[in-house]
Amino acid sequence: MFNKYNVIVVGGGHAGCEAAAVAANLGSTTLLITMNMGVIAQMSCNPAIGGVAKGQIVREIDAMGGYTGIIADKSTIQFRMLNKSKGPAMWSPRSQNDRMRFAEEWRWQLESIPNLDIWQDTVKEVIVENGVAKGVVTSLGIRIESDAVILTNGTFLNGIIHIGDKKFGGGRTGEKSATGLTEQLVSLGFESGRMKTGTPPRVDGRSLNYSVMEEQWGDTTTSKFSFTDVEVPKEQRCCWITYTNDKVHDILKTGFDKSPMFTGRIKGLGPRYCPSIEDKINRFAERDRHQIFVEPEGFRTVEIYVNGFSTSLPEEVQQKAMRLIPGFENAKMYRPGYAIEYDYFPPMQLDLTLETLKVSNLFFAGQINGTTGYEEAAAQGFIAGVNAHQKINDLHELILKRSESYIGVLIDDLVTKGTEEPYRMFTSRAEHRLLLRQDNADIRLTPIAHKLGLVSDERLQKVEDKIKNSDVLIDFMKNNSVTSEDINPILEREGSQVLNQKTRLFNILTRPHIHIQQLAEADENFRNELSKYDQETIEQTEIKVKYDSYFEKEMEIVNKMKKMEDKEINPNFDYSSLTSLSIEGREKLLKVKPRTLGQASRISGVSPSDISILMVHMN
Repeated sequence: MFNKYNVIVVGGGHAGCEAAAVAANLGSTTLLITMNMGVIAQMSCNPAIGGVAKGQIVREIDAMGGYTGIIADKSTIQFRMLNKSKGPAMWSPRSQNDRMRFAEEWRWQLESIPNLDIWQDTVKEVIVENGVAKGVVTSLGIRIESDAVILTNGTFLNGIIHIGDKKFGGGRTGEKSATGLTEQLVSLGFESGRMKTGTPPRVDGRSLNYSVMEEQWGDTTTSKFSFTDVEVPKEQRCCWITYTNDKVHDILKTGFDKSPMFTGRIKGLGPRYCPSIEDKINRFAERDRHQIFVEPEGFRTVEIYVNGFSTSLPEEVQQKAMRLIPGFENAKMYRPGYAIEYDYFPPMQLDLTLETLKVSNLFFAGQINGTTGYEEAAAQGFIAGVNAHQKINDLHELILKRSESYIGVLIDDLVTKGTEEPYRMFTSRAEHRLLLRQDNADIRLTPIAHKLGLVSDERLQKVEDKIKNSDVLIDFMKNNSVTSEDINPILEREGSQVLNQKTRLFNILTRPHIHIQQLAEADENFRNELSKYDQETIEQTEIKVKYDSYFEKEMEIVNKMKKMEDKEINPNFDYSSLTSLSIEGREKLLKVKPRTLGQASRISGVSPSDISILMVHMN
């Protein structure tokens, strides 16, 4: 029935979509197998993309030729750049999205890729011969052969949904769970565990009183994730903010005796940084209110996502408590919140390419690796898809370093440190975050993607023009001055010290509260020069001028660490022969099998003295 494929991707979520798309775009004949073609790229939880650190990941995926940023832009109903009051390392793009259009655009994108096929079925088994993945067997009993397999099963592996004291199998509300695959992988020697996540109730927006809530509009200036010329919808939708109160908390507490989280029915750990409302009340008892974000699900629906009210309490308790929130007095619930418990595989069983250590040509990506979030999943899917193609074609693997991308930080953290709770990306996890900004993702990663054949010559040229034009603009500012008479009114307005003589534009821009457009306001020649460049180039220029000395110091640190990061370790290195290593260090090194000395130094339980011993032996 089926010809042999180069790559089979199991699961049609965010990881699966990026994996299938990039493998096919690189030239591999690819099959995406999903349990339900009607919910490809479903936003299972909040209808939003990006946020703190997550937005940086989306821009990185886009810079390398992935699609998450493009799809998010096409389906956005509101866009905001978070943390603009902080330094540029913290700026994080986030979009509120039309849930149905997001999924529709993703499916159309996949169906537009020539050598990508889609099959609706459930995978029951990975075909493994002599330690190599050779294809899959589906629930229909169909055997489909391939050169590589990528598992992106999300929350579907033995998924159980909890609402109060009720529980039933499911990978998502209204969809069945996947069984059999975990058991097979465990029989092959893989270690598995359980994790938990949850989602809030959805309500009818017509039943809410928005007049008592705070309005939350997006940015007035049009912005987007993608570095391409994708068009974004001109219309924008408002979101709102309201708050819980003591009465809400008291009602919620009446259901605690039926909460699967408190009664111990849920064994898996939930996301630390996205707790349920009952967990918030329990952990932060001193707080008398918690923020609730009221978010539309799309342009052509009245359904509302109640962000901040994730819960698995009985549905009647959810409804009663929710109606005590200001604006929700007459709220009609479409569907209750629930918790879901599912299998995952601790990611220390993976190589940095996301290929499993136990079975060759088998890759894991997304929540199966213990992560949470669409963005983290999409990034892993992209890397797994690239490396599956590269591996079966005997091409060079793609491993991004911690110093060149958030994606590199994400995968290095997972593979080197592992995770016992759903992993979420934060800017604080990246030690070189000043270099890993959202504005320069294309400069950092598009050249890498071009070498792989994922982006066109024209797109690379656009990046090179951005760098060149920024340098030209900086030279202009270094060589041109503005009179004190022209600039002082602006300096006074901004509370900055006035000048008594002509001063270089470059020197004035280094001041904290002065921006490049204000210089254009003061000087006509500079205004004319600035009109030649697009907004991305202008923003890049201002950041470079203001933070150049910090960037240089950060690069010095990166270069000092480079020797250790580039010092490769033979994958067959026999750590057991080094009796001078600590027992724990030896065990961890044998388990992780680090690629480099730098990776070895980040393994929990491997001490500095272990690294010193390793360095001496390697030298």
